[in-house]
Amino acid sequence: MTTPKTINTERLLLRPFTIDDIDAVVRFGSNKATQEKTGDVLITTRDHAAEIIEGTWLNEYATYGYARMAVVHQGDQELIGFCGLKHIPQLGVPDIGYRFLPEYWGQGIATESSRALITHGFDHQGIDLIKAFTMVEHVRSISVLEKLGFEFEKHDHYPGEEKNIYNWFQLKKDSYERH
Repeated sequence: MTTPKTINTERLLLRPFTIDDIDAVVRFGSNKATQEKTGDVLITTRDHAAEIIEGTWLNEYATYGYARMAVVHQGDQELIGFCGLKHIPQLGVPDIGYRFLPEYWGQGIATESSRALITHGFDHQGIDLIKAFTMVEHVRSISVLEKLGFEFEKHDHYPGEEKNIYNWFQLKKDSYERH
């Protein structure tokens, strides 16, 4: 597999992460508001950011051809978070995930970036089904998924974890409307 291609949307540049993104990953990964409804731990050190970039994202690009992508806001050229697919080995399919600095919330960025990466996954990466997971009370993220056409599946633990109950959603390629 190869590194994913860069995708431009109306307002965003979606590109593979590089090790040069360490400081930006710490900036959005250590933001408590950004992480609070994810179930993930804060990324507070450059070493932890490097471990995620190299050990997770770059490895997943090489293994699956996709992973979370850096989201750069074209208006100010800031790396504001991530969006992208992540392979879930327990399910054999990817999920879509996103995380952005709070000052960029409420602007449709999650919907815009997710739509571009979902369309690319379905059209160019041989993906037929995408899952999504939200904390039960995360109404804003649920709204994004519904706008994208995801259907609620069930409440359950995230695959391989036992600490939180999540909303499970899914989107099938044959029912996806590209709008």
